[in-house]
Amino acid sequence: MRFPLIPIISSVAILSGCGGTEPRPKAASSQPAIPVQTATVSVQQWPDLYEATGTVRARTAAVLSSKLMAYVREVGVQVGDRVREGQLLVTLDSQDLEAKVRGAEAAEAEVLSAIPEADNGVAYAKANLDLARTTFQRMQELASKKSISNQEFDESSARLKSAQAAYEMARAKRTELDSKRAEVQQEIRGATIMRDYTRIAAPFSGLVTAKSVEPGNLATPGAPLLTVEREGAYRLEASVDESRLPFVKTGQTVEVALESLDRRLTARVSEIVPAVDAASRTDIVKIDLPAMPNLRSGMFGRAWFPMGARQVLTIPPPALVERGQLQSVFVMDGGFAHTRLVTTGERRQTGIEVLSGLSAGEKLVSPAPLGLTDGARVEERP
Repeated sequence: MRFPLIPIISSVAILSGCGGTEPRPKAASSQPAIPVQTATVSVQQWPDLYEATGTVRARTAAVLSSKLMAYVREVGVQVGDRVREGQLLVTLDSQDLEAKVRGAEAAEAEVLSAIPEADNGVAYAKANLDLARTTFQRMQELASKKSISNQEFDESSARLKSAQAAYEMARAKRTELDSKRAEVQQEIRGATIMRDYTRIAAPFSGLVTAKSVEPGNLATPGAPLLTVEREGAYRLEASVDESRLPFVKTGQTVEVALESLDRRLTARVSEIVPAVDAASRTDIVKIDLPAMPNLRSGMFGRAWFPMGARQVLTIPPPALVERGQLQSVFVMDGGFAHTRLVTTGERRQTGIEVLSGLSAGEKLVSPAPLGLTDGARVEERP
């Protein structure tokens, strides 16, 4: 009756020998530690900045127009041309004005030709006057001695008065010629000035930035023909909300960014326009820009005005890892690097503002090596 137990015991022994091995503990990672540099999440005092946008304008710009109505004969420049001070840019038709100048010059020549004759007349009248005066003095002496009749004395006195009148008349004619010459010379100056208005020159050395005239056009007074800007002198004209104006001062240093040039620079407030735009409730603040290549009027720019200070939690820019819309950092924890998602705010050259995800004093991997993964062993290196 005991025989059936034998195969059962044998079966148990066989099962124990085939699959009864105990599980081995998981071996520790043998990967070497990755050497990294670290940075600490810090609290900094950041200036509270107000951002204003604006447009680059030339400090000195001239819109050239005609002072008279005339047809355009020549235009010597194109947009983008560099010009020097005094260079002829536009020539207007000046035939009528040339005729006026020549007519005035002819009138002056006529006056000049009459002056010698008038001078001779004055000299002749003066000689007659001197003779009449001498004769009258002699007649006066003879009359006192009763040597001549009263009739002869009266005739001598009349000749003196007539010579005196002739001399005064000759002098008046000569003076009239001087006045006529001065009048004609004034006409010549006026006609010459008007003629010179037909030659429009550059008021200073610079760059032609706008052109709205072609040969054959009728130029009218005040209508823009060309715009010339002085190179090397530009400023950013930023629109600042009127509520922020108390914080803006002339001479204040501000940070400026010119996006098309990918440049950030420090500039100075040179002028605050003393009038607020009623529609936008903004004021124009002019900021002088340093000379730099490729700077042109019309460029878009931003300016940041300090409005005080605030405390911010910051990390160095190399510590931030961005993958699409996700932002994260690697936090050091017991020799391992762990990924943590963060939310960032304002970015500056000194650091990136952290809005959530980190606390002050935490140590981060900075910069994060390429290929670093969550949970990797790391070793801090200086």
